[in-house]
Amino acid sequence: MADMRAFRDAVGGWAAGGPGGPAEDLAERVGVRTAVLLEGPSDLAAVEALAARHGRDLAAEGVCVVSMGGAMSIGRYAELLGPPGLGLRLAGLCDENEQRFYDRGLERARAPHQDFFVCVSDLEDELIRALGTAAVEEAVQAEGDLRAWQTFVRQPAQHGRSRQQQLRRFLGTKKGRKIRYGSLLVEALHPSRTPAPLDGLLASL
Repeated sequence: MADMRAFRDAVGGWAAGGPGGPAEDLAERVGVRTAVLLEGPSDLAAVEALAARHGRDLAAEGVCVVSMGGAMSIGRYAELLGPPGLGLRLAGLCDENEQRFYDRGLERARAPHQDFFVCVSDLEDELIRALGTAAVEEAVQAEGDLRAWQTFVRQPAQHGRSRQQQLRRFLGTKKGRKIRYGSLLVEALHPSRTPAPLDGLLASL
């Protein structure tokens, strides 16, 4: 696991303009075969939590889950990790309104699209719909965020929004909250209620 984290860090440095040698060396040493490309750290937390619930050790299977820091980075990561670079199999999640960036980036890298799964709005929205708003509010209360949530929904900007929209916005209002709830909401899911994009992604790995 530590070696896979080192590989992930090396890939991040490479994508930022650093040398590719460390990532190439680690990929061979660790036995990386698949890179899961995700927009941000909350998606990463959710995917890793789902894998753990299913008894999967992705690192041991040669699967590296990567947070790219935004959908616009897909072209760079696909070039480095896909056919033009390390030649890894690529998979991932994307939001519906970001799909065009993924399509273009994957096409430029000559990487297949079939293992990329699309969330209607984003992964948080998928999880809220799968759980139901009442269950998500219970999770908010259990996490000690009830007062912050009550203050948030009283704000004028939230008037007229559905509970689902309010919850989705609330999760993104504080640094680190989306990451924390990314795993918490997955852990609260009944296996039969796993959102289709998440379920499809894990099945593809």
